[in-house]
Amino acid sequence: MTATPRSDIILERMMSLHPKIIDLTLDRVWTLLAALDHPERDLPPVIHIAGTNGKGSTQAMIRAGLEATGARVHAYTSPHLARFHERIRLAGTLISEPHLTEVLDVCHAANDGADITYFEITTCAALLAFARTTADYTLLEVGLGGRLDATNVIERPALTIITPVSMDHEGYLGDTLGEIAGEKAGILKRGVPCVVGPQEAAALEVIEAWAERVGAPLLVHGQHWHVTSERGRLVYQDETGLLDLPMPNLPGLHQVQNAGAALAALRHLGLPDAAYDGAVERADWPGRMQRLTNTTLNVLAPDVDLWLDGGHNPAAGEALATHLRSLPRRPTYLVCGMLNTKDVRGYLRPLASVADHLTAVSIPDEANTLPAAATAAAARDVGLPAQEAGDVTAALSQIARDAPGARVLICGSLYLAGHVLRLVE
Repeated sequence: MTATPRSDIILERMMSLHPKIIDLTLDRVWTLLAALDHPERDLPPVIHIAGTNGKGSTQAMIRAGLEATGARVHAYTSPHLARFHERIRLAGTLISEPHLTEVLDVCHAANDGADITYFEITTCAALLAFARTTADYTLLEVGLGGRLDATNVIERPALTIITPVSMDHEGYLGDTLGEIAGEKAGILKRGVPCVVGPQEAAALEVIEAWAERVGAPLLVHGQHWHVTSERGRLVYQDETGLLDLPMPNLPGLHQVQNAGAALAALRHLGLPDAAYDGAVERADWPGRMQRLTNTTLNVLAPDVDLWLDGGHNPAAGEALATHLRSLPRRPTYLVCGMLNTKDVRGYLRPLASVADHLTAVSIPDEANTLPAAATAAAARDVGLPAQEAGDVTAALSQIARDAPGARVLICGSLYLAGHVLRLVE
């Protein structure tokens, strides 16, 4: 039997420190960072990324662009898919088990049993690891919101980015697009430029008001930079000129706007041409419209065109539907599992126009999973024929029998995506 990694044991212990009542605040983070002698003040230049959709893809493209110039890049992202180590990349390499165990131990001891959320204490561990490792840049992805997120402790980042804002996490961030945009805009800092991706008018209005209030210059899509696809190429333009590049290697037409934000960031940093080519050609971001090949699941359904995506809100559903519509036509089946905190019908509604059938599953080992029966009922409510299966492998086996040449998208949750990636490791 394989021994449980020590980092997993420490992470489980950290879960017990979670406050009884959730209150979004930075007080616990500041207290722990002070006990750690403020590692957040000893980082390479920070690029801080908030938004509802596209944060991870945009970060992946920026990292690929920076690394294409030879830069060493720290990167922090969440949630992880298969292993916690995915959240912390030190100078280009995923954090090792010994290093992760060390910084978790230090943070757990420094916190001294005080209430703190899992995300807060593990963010402090990431910042400590970054401060102890030499690099040229640090990329920080916001976990939830921005204003009161545990990553929002950098006094003066080199740059901030706000990717498209849409409805999600309303219970924490607000019930309107404007309220949610205000939370995202909380990462803006006086004198620090912010790249703003495509936004609905209500969101952009709030972001611009925040920027004026704090004195943050904006680089706004549609005003200061433009990006589009033309004849199979990506065309980016700003005041310094035009870039004619290959389409992003990350699948999906929505990646064009994410690439635009990444390119705007890299242009602002004044990087050479290698950075722009690297951003669109070398990015790696698992679980986001990822094609699965040569895995145990492909053996189970050998003639199926198999894809995996962790998007889970209405905007993600729209993006997926657009991408599926752009692919060569073939019967399209969804294997879907979602959390009970998500807008299931809002996510599935755009997909109902491009998918032929949905098989609902519950997410294994996830307390907040939506039962498969509820997901199937939501699919039927939006006009998508649906059935249930006990798990992903059972769903794939059934589809392989009923429609052997189908395209299958496993979707609905990053937690389900992580489960699938662990299955095929």
